Formats: sequence, structure tokens, C-alpha cells
Amino acid sequence: MQKKYLLSYVLLVILVLSACSGGGFKADHKYEIEPFEFTNQHDEQVSLNDLKGTVWLAQFVFTNCTTVCPPMMTNMTDLQQKLIDAGVEDYKIVSFSVDPAVDTPEVLQGYLDLFNIPDQSKWEMLTGYTQKEIADISLKSFKLPVIDDPNTDQVVHGVRFGLINQEGQVVKTYNGKDDVPFDQIVKDMKALIKVGS
Repeated sequence: MQKKYLLSYVLLVILVLSACSGGGFKADHKYEIEPFEFTNQHDEQVSLNDLKGTVWLAQFVFTNCTTVCPPMMTNMTDLQQKLIDAGVEDYKIVSFSVDPAVDTPEVLQGYLDLFNIPDQSKWEMLTGYTQKEIADISLKSFKLPVIDDPNTDQVVHGVRFGLINQEGQVVKTYNGKDDVPFDQIVKDMKALIKVGS
């Protein structure tokens, strides 16, 4: 009889621990994102508060980019298709322009239209700040450098995708240019969304 109670107790402990484990999601870090309010491709204001309560992916790109941005945009597009295929619905994709003087809302919408985006309604292409502001946010909140090259029209920036939780914290980053871990990102997003539901 005691074995039966012991087994029941062990199973209860396992059940409680699994419920507290966050659905299998483990954050690598929790970088706080500084509050912001910027303009998207529809000329609408989007703030960090607007995104709270939603899991989102972030990237830093610009429309004149001749090197890393086109593959990053293609990879994010492919990732969105994998999210759709996996039945993931409650998320956003936020692209911060690192060349805000050139990347107006209209330019960003035109750039987005160049890619075979499965669902543009999930995308926020942001601009409406100074070069210094985006460099500060990128470095302080995402730990990614943004350096304006004064000799060209190019901007040096990080190529990692950031995964942001419902509280507005960067909890994981992934290579967004080469060898993108698509399946891991989908798995992490599903687990993180489940934690918040």
C-alpha cells in the first residue's frame, strides 16, 4: 500500500515540475528592450507596449543593403512559412531599419513587396528614428552593433534574429544569415507561446 502512495507522490511531483518548466522553453538570457515608439511601413506608430503579450522575432536590415540583408529577409520569409506550416499563429516579425534616413515607410513597404512574404500582416518594418537611436537600441537591447560607414551608403550591423518573449525581453538569438536553425526557432516559438497562453 505504501508503494502505491509513494508512486502517486512521485507522479504528482513530476507533474508539478513539468508544469513549472515553461513547456520545455529555456531562455539563454533576458535582455530588457528599451521602450520605443517607431513608425511602420503603413505609417502607423508601433511601440514596445503594443508588442507586449506577443512573442516576436526581431532583425536589423536596410533596403540599400547589398550583402547580408537580402539573405536575412529570405531566411525570415522561409521561417514564416515554416511557422505557418507548424500552425503557429500568435507572433510578430519586427524589422528595424538601420538606415532610417533612407528607409521611409513607403520604401520599407516596397522592399517588403520584393520578397515572397507568406503573410505581411505579421510584419512590422520600422523606421522613424535617428541613426544614433537605432544604434543605441541595437547595442543596448539586443547586444548587436550598428556602425554607419561614412565612406559608403552601407551600414555594418548584426545578422542575428532575436526571439522576444511576451514581457519584451530578448530570450534567444540565432544566426539569421547562414545555417539558420529553422526547426529550433519554430520549436522555441511554439514553447514560448505555450508558456504565455
